[in-house]
Amino acid sequence: MNDRAKLKFDIFKELIDKYLDKFVPVIYPEKIYESMRYSLLAEGKRLRPVLAMEIATQLGASQEEILPAACAIEMLHCQSLIHDDLPCMDNDDYRRGKLSNHKVYGEAIATLAGDALLSYAPRLIIEKTPQIVPSEVLLNVLREFFIAAGVDGIVSGQVVDIESEKKSISKDTLTFLYEYKTAKLFKLAVRTGAIIGRASEERLRALTMFAQYYGFAFQIYDDILDVTSTIEEIGKTPGKDKEKGKSTYVSMFGIEQAKQQALFLCNEACTILEDVKLNSLILEGVVSDISEGLKKCS
Repeated sequence: MNDRAKLKFDIFKELIDKYLDKFVPVIYPEKIYESMRYSLLAEGKRLRPVLAMEIATQLGASQEEILPAACAIEMLHCQSLIHDDLPCMDNDDYRRGKLSNHKVYGEAIATLAGDALLSYAPRLIIEKTPQIVPSEVLLNVLREFFIAAGVDGIVSGQVVDIESEKKSISKDTLTFLYEYKTAKLFKLAVRTGAIIGRASEERLRALTMFAQYYGFAFQIYDDILDVTSTIEEIGKTPGKDKEKGKSTYVSMFGIEQAKQQALFLCNEACTILEDVKLNSLILEGVVSDISEGLKKCS
């Protein structure tokens, strides 16, 4: 990502961090709010909410119109990470460079913190989105949120992930995993930004395909980093996929073929950006970050 894109990305990220802090104060019972904030305000990329903000503002919406939905998307993502780290799920002790929520607050509070974020997020969309946004647009955004958050989204992805451990799975099953565990949240971010920005149906479809390609490239890159990186570099325990007996693009096809597939997906994502003529340095930059990162992996 070039300097101009990074500057804009960081401005959006700082704004999102500020509002997440504001939206979730510590009140009684303090423990649950502290647990929510522990994970929500941890140093993270804020990639999904930034994508939503970038697309909405590029299409002419104001920051105020998209910000509540962008923060809600980050809450959903955070909820998925808290639950994903639980012993009954992926059982990871670290996330974003520090101890996982359940290692600090215990499994019960961590589970409830995830539940609280999941239910709090749509309230932000309803209560904090300016009235200038038409009600039908707001309903469409909520529909996208509940699809991504539920059984038609990341819940089914987690189920298939659990059921696939220590098993030989097909490429079709792996594709389902990548779609539902990862791409669904990127689609939510991109589609939310496009809907708030009043994108045409044609542009919405194209941006949805961008999110699909980018989401798959992102997950393949993440799988490669799990094999090649350290905990300091990725902020979570490396080697967990192999330890848990998970099938990934790397385990199925090897690192080199995985890199080639991810680079192909990045190229497809860039082609879509050229077609939709959005002229977004941030969208181009996040794809470029994966491409450059892949070239350094060995």
